[in-house]
Amino acid sequence: MRSTLGARRTAAVVLTTGAALVATPLAAAPAQAATAPSVSAKGAYLADAKSGKQLFGKAADTKRQMASTTKVMTVAVVLDSAGLNLDRKLTVKQTYRDYVAAKGASTADLRTGDKLTVRQLLYATLLPSGCDAAYALADAFGSGSTVKARAASFISKMNKKAASLGMKNTKFDSFDGISKAGDNYTTPKDLTKLAAHSVKNSTFRTVVKAKETKQKATASNGGTRTYTWYNTNKLLGSYNGAIGIKTGTGTAAGPCLVFAATRGDKTLVGVILNDANRYPDAAKLLDYGFKSNSAKTMRLRSLPSGAQQD
Repeated sequence: MRSTLGARRTAAVVLTTGAALVATPLAAAPAQAATAPSVSAKGAYLADAKSGKQLFGKAADTKRQMASTTKVMTVAVVLDSAGLNLDRKLTVKQTYRDYVAAKGASTADLRTGDKLTVRQLLYATLLPSGCDAAYALADAFGSGSTVKARAASFISKMNKKAASLGMKNTKFDSFDGISKAGDNYTTPKDLTKLAAHSVKNSTFRTVVKAKETKQKATASNGGTRTYTWYNTNKLLGSYNGAIGIKTGTGTAAGPCLVFAATRGDKTLVGVILNDANRYPDAAKLLDYGFKSNSAKTMRLRSLPSGAQQD
């Protein structure tokens, strides 16, 4: 999502001992800088996903807006819901499309009256950063007699989930990152906790690692509509081992990225907030964590013409 920026709404519907050993060759040193990398992000964090051990931090506990990385929590709340049925079908309401139009928000271009499964809406929320899809999930998984009440209820669930994960410096006032009064904030450390929690879920991992997806849904006329969504996260397919997670861009938040990568038996998770160089900097942090040197030669994946940008 471009939380407060108008995003193109043309989603296709379609990181010496001092003793000399004589005559013994020296082993090659790891291709990694001895010191932590320098990143231009206002805030950043990197951790081991399994142990939670901090590997890097910059303004780690400073509160900042997070734009559409908010949607990681939106999906986490859904996936952690009791009795979840991923194949449950939800009907797209005109309310969701009107919201996107009014906010100039990123969209999955969901069509009014179409029926999509919860699983499909997870893709629609996380890949093209569809605010319409996030709204549909909030409406379906909140409680109350009106759409507004259900959305408010869902946001309350987001805040309860944040508290349960120990995200002490985080607050949500929206289901998609479009903040009403700048009261939707987190810290790099907090958001990394959410990332570490989320990647434990196999459905979440499957969704966020997809560079694109085609989903067939029941159209409003009873026919079939094929939706094609591209993942706005350019780290996928660019950095060796990248497995997600979510982009976000907003006027106040700047470019943000929640990212994860796996090499061997190690998975690293991290966050970058307000960084025009979010992808190269995320690669630097991952190289630092993996003791590798691949960021220098990384070439970013390009998104197709017409794909959402976030």
